[in-house]
Amino acid sequence: MNARKQAVLDAIDAANSHDPNLEDGQPTELLYGQRMSAELDRLFPDASDPLQIAARGQHVERWKLARSEYPEGRAGYLAWRKAQGVHHAEVVMGLMEQNGYPAEDIESAGRMLRKQGIKRDGEVQALEDVICFVFLKWFFAPFAEKHSAEKIQSIVEKTARKMSDQGRARVLSEFDLPAELAAAFQA
Repeated sequence: MNARKQAVLDAIDAANSHDPNLEDGQPTELLYGQRMSAELDRLFPDASDPLQIAARGQHVERWKLARSEYPEGRAGYLAWRKAQGVHHAEVVMGLMEQNGYPAEDIESAGRMLRKQGIKRDGEVQALEDVICFVFLKWFFAPFAEKHSAEKIQSIVEKTARKMSDQGRARVLSEFDLPAELAAAFQA
């Protein structure tokens, strides 16, 4: 791994090590970033530096923008998510600039983190597929335990719609989903 990329990844990890929320005894977003990198390496082993950095920085400092600071309901949730994407992009782009990345790579990572180009830009879509795999692998089961069958079906359908055809096919081959949930991933 090149020193410039490692410096950015280390800086993201350092920022996320301050997350006051813990999962398995580790700062939640530090663990999330490591899971994102591992899943990216597995799904897209030839990923560019900007994609590798965007994956690690997907939730950088996520705890700093509390959901409670936005209105209840879908509109508030979407505003919070958009603000998170902007914040993640700004932090990651700043770290890339500090470490000498060219403007094109910096903007590419920012575009990925702001989700600009899903279904149109291959790297933005790759990041979204990785996000969906991380959700399904580590967060879906605990989510499903707390929600109704209707809510679970809705979330699975929304997740599948965000993914590429290749991503949905991999979900079907890698996860043992009940037929009603698997149907959402069938192209």
